Amino acid sequence: MTASSYTVATDGACKGNPGPTGWAWVGEDGHWAAGSLREGTNNIGELLGLLRAIEDHADVEHLIVQADSKYAIDTYASWMDAHRRRGWKTSTGSPTKNRDLLEQLIAARDARRAAGLPDVVLEHVRGHRGHTLNEWADERAVRASQHAAAGKASAWSSLSGAHDRLDVSAPPRR
Repeated sequence: MTASSYTVATDGACKGNPGPTGWAWVGEDGHWAAGSLREGTNNIGELLGLLRAIEDHADVEHLIVQADSKYAIDTYASWMDAHRRRGWKTSTGSPTKNRDLLEQLIAARDARRAAGLPDVVLEHVRGHRGHTLNEWADERAVRASQHAAAGKASAWSSLSGAHDRLDVSAPPRR
């Protein structure tokens, strides 16, 4: 990591689909954030992890986001703009799902551009294959979805100092 670049992994989790949902991002220095929704989908969790990672690192010049979700990557890289151009319709004419999140992702991307920052670099990683940051993001997202299943909708972060950083030198113990 340099002062101007930062790598985070993101993930989403859902107990049932739809069902209680969690999202998370975990950074290369052990900072993390996670949140829960009482009702959502896995795709919503994946998009929220990506959105919160971008928003929480708005001042990082070179932000690299690693995700195991091709859906989240493809949505950010091309689909969200295509949906907007088509009046929030899919290529088949159906209403776009998760429009509110796509609008927030566009706003976060456009804010980076307005600040003169380069676009976020997205990297696909294979989930559950020993990628340490992805394993930590998964652990946090699953834990958040468990909070959601208990009826708790909330968010947590180490950035505020209220929670400790993670030791990301090794994958979490399961």
